[in-house]
Amino acid sequence: MYYRIIRNDLSKSKLITLTTTIFVAAAAMLVSLAAILFVNLSGALNELMITAKTPHFLQMHSGEIDTDRLHAFAEQHPDVDEFQVLEFLNIDGSQIRFGDRTLANSVQDNGFSIQSEKFDYLLDLDGNVIDVSDGELYVPISYFKDNITKVGDKAVISGKEFTVAGFLRDSQMNSALASSKRFLISTNDFEELKNAGNIEYLIEFRLKDLSKLKDFETAYAAAGLDANGPTVTYPLFKMINAISDGMMIGVILLVSVLVVAIALMCIRFTLLAKIEDDYREIGVMKAIGMRISEIKKIYVAKYAAMAAIGCMLGFALSFVFQGTLLENIRLYMGESENSSFAMFFGIIGILLVFLAIIAYVNGVLRRFRKISAAEAIRFGTSQEKAAGTKRFSLSGNRLLPLNIFLGVKDVLARKKLYATMLAVLVISTFLIIVPQNLHNTISSKSFIKYMGIGSSDIRIDLQQTDQISEKAAEIIETMKSDSAISKYAVLTTKTFKVKTADGSEERLKIELGDHSIFPVEYSEGRAPANEDEIALSTLNADELNIKVGDGITLLMEGKEKDLTVSGIYSDITNGGKTAKAVLTAPSADIMWYVISAELSDPSLIASKVSEYAGRFGYAKVSDIDEYIAQTFGSTISSVAKASNSAMVVALVIAVLVTLLFMKMLVAKDRYSIAVMKAFGLTSSDIQAQYISRSVFVLVVGIFLGTLLANTLGEKLAGAVISSFGASTFHFTINPLASYLFSPVMMIGSVLIATIIGTFGAGQIKISENIKE
Repeated sequence: MYYRIIRNDLSKSKLITLTTTIFVAAAAMLVSLAAILFVNLSGALNELMITAKTPHFLQMHSGEIDTDRLHAFAEQHPDVDEFQVLEFLNIDGSQIRFGDRTLANSVQDNGFSIQSEKFDYLLDLDGNVIDVSDGELYVPISYFKDNITKVGDKAVISGKEFTVAGFLRDSQMNSALASSKRFLISTNDFEELKNAGNIEYLIEFRLKDLSKLKDFETAYAAAGLDANGPTVTYPLFKMINAISDGMMIGVILLVSVLVVAIALMCIRFTLLAKIEDDYREIGVMKAIGMRISEIKKIYVAKYAAMAAIGCMLGFALSFVFQGTLLENIRLYMGESENSSFAMFFGIIGILLVFLAIIAYVNGVLRRFRKISAAEAIRFGTSQEKAAGTKRFSLSGNRLLPLNIFLGVKDVLARKKLYATMLAVLVISTFLIIVPQNLHNTISSKSFIKYMGIGSSDIRIDLQQTDQISEKAAEIIETMKSDSAISKYAVLTTKTFKVKTADGSEERLKIELGDHSIFPVEYSEGRAPANEDEIALSTLNADELNIKVGDGITLLMEGKEKDLTVSGIYSDITNGGKTAKAVLTAPSADIMWYVISAELSDPSLIASKVSEYAGRFGYAKVSDIDEYIAQTFGSTISSVAKASNSAMVVALVIAVLVTLLFMKMLVAKDRYSIAVMKAFGLTSSDIQAQYISRSVFVLVVGIFLGTLLANTLGEKLAGAVISSFGASTFHFTINPLASYLFSPVMMIGSVLIATIIGTFGAGQIKISENIKE
C-alpha cells in the first residue's frame, strides 16, 4: 500500500520531489566529503609523521655548538628516547639554479642536508626513506607544486652540478608556513658544498612519553644549552602541516551544515504545502478512526524514500569530487593509513543526514494533533488569520504602485508562509559572504598582522652571519639616506631567561625595538610602550599562565627585572613562542634582526627589493606581498576553491528554492489569482505582484544574511583561523564583492527563478477556480 501511495504522490509532484532530492543529495555529499577528507587528512598526517619519525622537540641553533654537553644532557635525562644533531647548510637562493631559474626571490631559507640515521627522515613520494647517491638532488615537494623543476632536470648549486632525482616529503618543513626548506644530497656532496653557505644546527629529541614535552622544554632551558634559534615542538609541526587542507575542510563543513539546514527547511515547506493540499483527506482519515501514527506513516514513508535516494546519490557524488580535493593531501603527505575507514565515516555522515530528515519530518507532522476533523472536512483548508496588516491598507497607500503594494502586503499578511524562503535566502547570503570574506582576509596584506608580523612594504631578515650588528647598522644607514623610504623599524631578537611561577627558569625570545611603527594585532591589551612593559605571544602566555596586567620577571646580567604584561598577540613565527619589549640589553647575545620599511611610492617596491638584495647579499630581502604569496599561497588557494564552490552552491540553492516556492505559491493562490483576474488585473500585473513579494523577501534576506555574516560569520571564521595560531580575528571586507557583486548575483538569480516560477499564474482560468 505504501509503495503505491508513494509512487502516485511522487508522480503528481515531480518538481517538488526532484528539488527536495537534490537538496538532500547536496547535503549528504558535503557531509560525506567533510568526513572523508577529515579522516584522510588525519590519517595521512599521522602516517607521514610516524614514518618520518618527526622530532618531538627541535631547537634550531646557529653559531658555535657544544655537542658534548648536549650528549651528556640527553644521556642523563630520563625522558629522552633518541637524540641527534643534524647540520642544515643554508645557501643563498641566488646560488640555487634550475635551468634559467634561481631561488633568489624565495622567502624561504633554502638549505641542504644529508639523510638522518636515527629519525627525522626525508621521504620520497612513495613514502620510503630516501637513499641518495652522489650527484643526486632531492627537491622539496613545494617546488614541484610550483613547477620550479622536474625529475631529470639539471640543477647547479654554488657551481656544482646535480641531477634532480626526485622530490621529498619533509614532516618538519613541508608546509609553506615553515620558513625553511630542506634539499637532500649525499654526504660527499654535502662536504664539497660546506664552504658555500652557513651551517645551522637542528638539535632534535624524541621522548619516551610525549605528555612530558612541557617538562622537557623547561629542563632544556634550565640546563642553559645551545638555543640560538627558534624552538619548535611536535604539536606545532602537526598544526602547520594540517593548516591548508584543514581550513578547506572547515569551510566545507560549515557549508554542509548550512545546506543540511536549508534541506530541512525545504522539506518543511513542501510538507506543509502537501498537508494543506490534503487537509480535507486528513480530516476524513481522522473522522473514520485512523490513528495519527498511521496517518504519519504515509508521509514519513514518502520522505524516507526521497531521503534514501538523495543520500545514496550524495554518497556517490562524494566519490566523484573527493579525488580532486584529496590531491593536495596525497601530494604533501601520501596515502592515509585510515583510507579504509574514510568510506565508513562517510556512510556514518550519510546516515546522520538521513536520520535528521526522518526526525525532522516526524516533528513537523506533530501538527496532525491540532487538526480538527470537522473543521478540515467543512473548510478543506486551515483557517489562518492574516494578522498584522490592518494599518497597511490599500486606501491609505500613497507611496507604492498598486502591484508592489499588494505584493508587500501579502508578505506581511502571511509571514509564516514566507519565513522559509526568507530563512533560505539569509543562509544563502551568509554562505556566499562568509567564505568570501575569509578568503579576502587571509589574502590581504594586513592578514600577516594576525600572524605576528607587522604590515610593511619590504622585510629584511639578517641572521647567521658574522658581525651581525655592523651589517645591520650598514643597512639602517642606507635606509636613513634613502628618500624613497618613508619609515622603517629595526627589531632585534635576543634571548633572556624568565622565572616561572614554580621558581624554574625558561628561555624567552624577545623582539626589542619600537613596535608602534609596524604594529601587529593584539587579542588583548596593546604593544609595550615603556621599558617596564612586555607583550607575549599567545603560546607563551598560555604556557606561562599569564594574562594582561600580570607581572613577569626577567634575569638580566645576573639581576632580576620585573615587567608588566601590556598585551597578548598571535604569532606563528619562530615556533610561535615570542615576546616584544622596548627595553635595552646591550650585553645579551643577538639572535637575528628584522628590518621593515615602507615606501612613499609603492610602485618602487620591486626595484627597491632588487636594489637592497644586490647590495646586501648577506641579508634576505623580501617584498611583503611576495612573502604572503609564498607563505600563505597554498592556504589562500584552498580557501579560494572552497569560497567559489560555496558561492555556486548558494546561488543554485537560491534559484531552486525560489522556483519551488513560487510554483507552490501559485498553486496555493489559484483562487486569489482568479479573483484578481475577475477584477480586471492582467497576467503581467499578477506576475509583478509575485516579483514584488520575492524582491521584498530577498532584500530583507540579504540584509539579515550580511548582518549575520559580519557578526556570527566572523566568529565562526575566527574559530577556523584560531587553528592557524591567530587568537584574534576581524574580517577584511571587499565592499564591491560583499555589498555589490554578491547581492546583484543573488537578486538576478532570484528574479529569474521568480519569473519562471510564476509564469503559470497567467494561465489560470477564472471559470475553473471561482466556484461556490
